Amino acid sequence: MSLREFGPNEFWFILLATRWTILLAIIAFVGGGVLGMIVAALRVAPARPLRWLATAYIQFFMGTPLLIQLFMAYYGSSLLGFRPDPWTAAALTFCLNGAAFFGEIFRGAIEAIPKGQWEASTALGFRFVRTLRLVIVPQAVRLMLPPTVGFMVQIVKSTSVASLIGLTELARASVQVNTVTFEPVYVFGTASLIYFALCWPLSLYAGYLERKFAVGMVRKPEKPLIMTSA
Repeated sequence: MSLREFGPNEFWFILLATRWTILLAIIAFVGGGVLGMIVAALRVAPARPLRWLATAYIQFFMGTPLLIQLFMAYYGSSLLGFRPDPWTAAALTFCLNGAAFFGEIFRGAIEAIPKGQWEASTALGFRFVRTLRLVIVPQAVRLMLPPTVGFMVQIVKSTSVASLIGLTELARASVQVNTVTFEPVYVFGTASLIYFALCWPLSLYAGYLERKFAVGMVRKPEKPLIMTSA
């Protein structure tokens, strides 16, 4: 027999916990995006050791479970004398993990830009960083946007693992409510609908961007190389 019924108060508790899911997803998106751009730049850098370093970083974070990374950040930090709170550990883990995936997304978009753009910039005396910042990235943004928004959906869903280190976000709040109501269908059904409400618009927007830029690339003629004449 349940301790109490699943009602408006329980629903409100779960709904309020959703704000922490959204906040963690935003932190992961912004932090991972910034770090991911750095990783992508290292992946296409002229120096081979930098490319190796970026590749090793990506392989590590893509090749190990997010949950293990989270546990290492939360529990393993004590070996180094740190005792992070759940928020700090979760934010750091999601930023570092997201950077690996964003790095590959950005790298693919950067490498899709014709090599003539790099050659023209080199001929004009642009160095690597300046070429990347002023010439390549502005053109690659339209290729980055659809998969970037699409990956945001994965970030929102993966925030649920943060509940395992005590962060009271949507998933953990649902578990807490279920322990006092014993009505998992209502509790986790509500959580599923909230996750769907968060992720579905992002999926639609990613699809819209993909169609928009695909049509743009078909209809618009290729831009000439930048400043090809002295």
